[in-house]
Amino acid sequence: MAWMMLILAGIFEVVWAYSMKLSDGFSKLTPSIVTLFFMILSFALLAYAMRTLPLGTAYTIWTGIGAVGSFLVGIFVLGEPASAMRMLAAVLIISGLVLMKISSS
Repeated sequence: MAWMMLILAGIFEVVWAYSMKLSDGFSKLTPSIVTLFFMILSFALLAYAMRTLPLGTAYTIWTGIGAVGSFLVGIFVLGEPASAMRMLAAVLIISGLVLMKISSS
């Protein structure tokens, strides 16, 4: 159950990062409210997962999901560039996440 909450927390991190971009520096009300709501929800689920998962594992997985997810949203939704170096960086992050999961089993 902790792993499911952690994955959900990571997905919600992507949601709040994207809505923060849409908020234009918190100058737009609706995206700002969405940002704060999903930020609180993401942190709450991360805290729940940390009750049973090691700190280093939980935090690394959470930030990794957020980083790679936000990278993908940037490419597919916002039209940001998908250069070879950026793709390699994402692959390295994912590799680190897989190794972290394997090492904590």
